[in-house]
Amino acid sequence: MAAPTLCEMYLYLPPSFCNSVKCRSFITLLRANFSTVTHTNADAPDASVENDSDFDAPEFTKNVGRRPFARRQRTEMETMPPRSTRMPIDQDWTSVWPTASTFKASVVPLPLRMGWDCKKGSTPPAKYANAELMKIPNFLHLTPVHIKKHCVAIKKFCTPWPKGLETEAALEKHFPIDISSSDFCYSSPSIREPLSRVVTLKVKVSSLQLDYHAKDKLLRLVDDRYNPKTDILTLVTDRCPTRKQNYDYAHYLLTAIYHESWKTEPWEHEKVESDMEQYFWDMSTSKRNIVNLLRSVDGKTPHQMGDELPDDADEYTSQPEVQEYAQAVSSLHNDGEDLHSVNSYKEAVKKVLGL
Repeated sequence: MAAPTLCEMYLYLPPSFCNSVKCRSFITLLRANFSTVTHTNADAPDASVENDSDFDAPEFTKNVGRRPFARRQRTEMETMPPRSTRMPIDQDWTSVWPTASTFKASVVPLPLRMGWDCKKGSTPPAKYANAELMKIPNFLHLTPVHIKKHCVAIKKFCTPWPKGLETEAALEKHFPIDISSSDFCYSSPSIREPLSRVVTLKVKVSSLQLDYHAKDKLLRLVDDRYNPKTDILTLVTDRCPTRKQNYDYAHYLLTAIYHESWKTEPWEHEKVESDMEQYFWDMSTSKRNIVNLLRSVDGKTPHQMGDELPDDADEYTSQPEVQEYAQAVSSLHNDGEDLHSVNSYKEAVKKVLGL
């Protein structure tokens, strides 16, 4: 079987190749080879050569019946100046920037600058195409005019302020618990800030209406969370993942501590004067001694019934001099010895003895 000629090879080319630039180069090479072959075999007549000499390569790249391509003329659109340069001075800014939005340099009529330029001594970049201004959140939608309109819009949903809560003292009396938490606004892949779950509960211990035993037990339970100068108990909860859970947990802690402080264990009834946390005048031997002293001054026989007081003890303990003496003795034991407490004790003793 004879080898295919160049013309036959051309006929087997794929259609996608015929319209390409490589096809044009191939046609040029085909014509050159065909002329060389015809010239070389001119002395040797052959039927295949004669057939090849009569072949005329088709021109596939010729545009037949097509209109000449006319390049479209580009029309330049007129660029409008930035909106910030066309704004009137007395415009309504709430209509320009009604809600939270990314910073737009063409809208804000302020010469803002932000960022850092590497060139020494140069000013920060201007607001146009400034990525630093677009990354951070802005408060252009919370101007005083915005807030005033918001208040007017929600005023119809508000109720009158309750009567009797005009002062801070009234608020503390009726609402002794103070709850505080923090909200954060920042640029981050997550909108959830871990510190926003923390809840702080504050309450005055005096508003809990505790007796001495319950207050003493409560202060022992809370340890350093109580401030004796302000009489405020502070509970901080951050164990739960959400703020609502920590809010409920703070109220649970306060409820548990309150009820636990009112409990009295059986062994607490066995406490004597030496087991007490501080000095108590009513349970002290000093009270019995001053009663016996005053009875002796009146010519009565001293009471000899151990820890029990005589029946007429209230007659002596209700005297103003004895009340002052009791307060001086308690202050001397509980607050410690200093110049003021010692002088108060001296003056109280002189009054009791009539010196």
